[in-house]
Amino acid sequence: MLKCRTVWKKLAPLARASSTVCRQNVRRTGLTSRRIPACGPVAHMSTGPAGGGRENQLYILLVGAAGVGGALYTYRTVKGDSQRYQDRIDEISSRSYKRATAEPATSIKSESLAVDATETEVIPEPEPSLEPEAAPSLEPEAAPSQEPEAAPSPEEPSPPAPDAEVAAPETTELPPADEPVVEASPEESAEPAAVPVVEEEPLPPSELSPLTELLPAPVVESEPAAAESPAAEPTEPQPEVVAESGGPAPDSLKVPSHTPYLLIGGGTASFAAARSIRARDPGAKVLIVTDESDPPYMRPPLSKELWFSDDPGVTETLRFKQWNGKERSIYFQPPSFYINAEELNSAENGGVAILTGKKVVHMDVRGNKIKLDDDTEISYDKCLIATGGVPRNLQVIERAGEEVMKKTTLFRKIEDFKSLDKVSRNVKSITIIGGGFLGSELACALGRRSTEYDLEVVQMFPEKGNMGKVLPEYLSNWTTEKVKSEGVKVISEALVKSVVCKDDKLEIKLKDGRLVKTDHIVAAVGLEPNVDLAKSAGLEVDSDFGGFRVNAELQARSNIWVAGDAACFYDIRLGRRRVEHHDHAVVSGRLAGENMTGANKPYWHQSMFWSDLGPDVGYEAIGIVDSSLPTVGVFAKATAKDTPKAATEKSGTGIRSESETEETATSPVASLTLAPTAEQNKDEYGKGVIFYLRDKVVVGIILWNVFNRMPIARKIIKDGEEHADLNEVAKLFNIHDD
Repeated sequence: MLKCRTVWKKLAPLARASSTVCRQNVRRTGLTSRRIPACGPVAHMSTGPAGGGRENQLYILLVGAAGVGGALYTYRTVKGDSQRYQDRIDEISSRSYKRATAEPATSIKSESLAVDATETEVIPEPEPSLEPEAAPSLEPEAAPSQEPEAAPSPEEPSPPAPDAEVAAPETTELPPADEPVVEASPEESAEPAAVPVVEEEPLPPSELSPLTELLPAPVVESEPAAAESPAAEPTEPQPEVVAESGGPAPDSLKVPSHTPYLLIGGGTASFAAARSIRARDPGAKVLIVTDESDPPYMRPPLSKELWFSDDPGVTETLRFKQWNGKERSIYFQPPSFYINAEELNSAENGGVAILTGKKVVHMDVRGNKIKLDDDTEISYDKCLIATGGVPRNLQVIERAGEEVMKKTTLFRKIEDFKSLDKVSRNVKSITIIGGGFLGSELACALGRRSTEYDLEVVQMFPEKGNMGKVLPEYLSNWTTEKVKSEGVKVISEALVKSVVCKDDKLEIKLKDGRLVKTDHIVAAVGLEPNVDLAKSAGLEVDSDFGGFRVNAELQARSNIWVAGDAACFYDIRLGRRRVEHHDHAVVSGRLAGENMTGANKPYWHQSMFWSDLGPDVGYEAIGIVDSSLPTVGVFAKATAKDTPKAATEKSGTGIRSESETEETATSPVASLTLAPTAEQNKDEYGKGVIFYLRDKVVVGIILWNVFNRMPIARKIIKDGEEHADLNEVAKLFNIHDD
């Protein structure tokens, strides 16, 4: 094209001159014969008279020749580049095979061996020894589908190893990162394999990531025929991982070096995400990494139903009866639901695997990989951070020393429930510091044991009444009296000044001079979001609410999502928020799982939470419930069916969010014109609705002993309308029906 342009620049003046001369000759001829020819459109280039115009013919010939030449040159250049690229790829793919065949030693056969496609360097460590009877020979690898000639067929066995001894090659070069290796089936091995069979059919690169351990050179390792065989064990002992598959745990467990879906954290949000991913992608391979020793479980029963169980072995079975009498386990699924982590990448239909007792200590966002506390690295395609939070503690307790800390419980996990249950049976007094949801639930639960075990239960908090940060003052005072009736000694407006241990007793001194002696302390003063990975991952932490800052789709990066307690998300209705409740963990985890599979949905769902003060008093809440906001309460007389026990009998589940989150409200909510009033039936708050207002718009609702009406409350908040008479709005909840 450059040649064509050059020729045109040279011939253009000649063509224009020829056209100009032609027009002048025609005009001169017309003037001579006194006849002016009819005016026609002026051409930019003369076509010349018939039989003439050699310049134009030459121009057309040159332009055509230049076009053909340019096209030919382009074709030859592209074809040559393609051929050189193909030769380079062939040379790279055959490099490792040539190196292996050049070694004088015989090769080693591996049963269901898999080499990580993304590994690019070998970690030098002492070379493991191979026992003659446990060392099989190496099968040639099947090359990727794009380079079939780079390696021999999987059906061609390597030369047999000598019977006396098998020598390992000194060095083995890893294939390049972009050249995945597909292993031959272990059915061709001399000895039967105890591990799952790796299929010979080539898989997509995202599914070719094998289950390997970081082993010394040579990279090829042999699968041990028995647990005692040192052939597959590195010189340094590796931490043991307990398998959650229902069977006995192996002595050592391979950790997948790559997983398409990685979920950090083993709580409710993580399990909800795994279930959502599998629902949208049935063949998905999901790996959950948790620092707890248990598979995902529900936390609410730890402070509710488990304490009311009649089973003396409840701390071992972790099964409980709901208020409706039905029994269930706190675990979401039995161990048989999960597959072994070492079998994940070889599972034909995918599955969910768990690595328990493993903590993620570093996250490489650019490299799409994490590092565990045993230095094992796992790469991922998409990752969910659902690390939850850690319970806060009072600084005065932390500064009091180790002796005080040993007599203090920070309630969060199964181990905390077991520990506190044991303590409550062996001490004479327990003091709970905190007047929120957890503190009040534990106070009522332990209060029920006060008579049976001669146990003194004390609850202290800085507010004037129980749950004073959430409930309006009149309802907080009523709740405080309810807690006292459960056998709990309540100390309000209590600010802890110091804690000391004297004569095997804890002395809690308050700022107003009061002194409380107790045997054990339960600190229930809130939750701190776990954002330990923020620094290494370079993720933003919200300075106001805490937690990882994410968008409405719960994304922190293009392939990283955050859900549960650790997520500070943008609520499209109520603004930026961070929520620490079970239903939010379910909903946010489910949404994150959907978005990890391409849904791209915003977080519009208003999650709810609930709390029960025993089987007779309970409430459900949604939105922003803050006692500092203006509130309007509408109450009615309660009946026998207005209790948590009756509600679970009707819905069939004790975890009420499971039945609520799938429903939608159909009742229309219209703006009313009457003047606002507040109805309170003296001091009787049997059941009712409390509206929380901001700029005269309802932003939060508490249903007090009113159950299975949450979809209506959710719709009121979603509409965001200003209501003139909230008494009329309260009628939508049917609180006046018997």
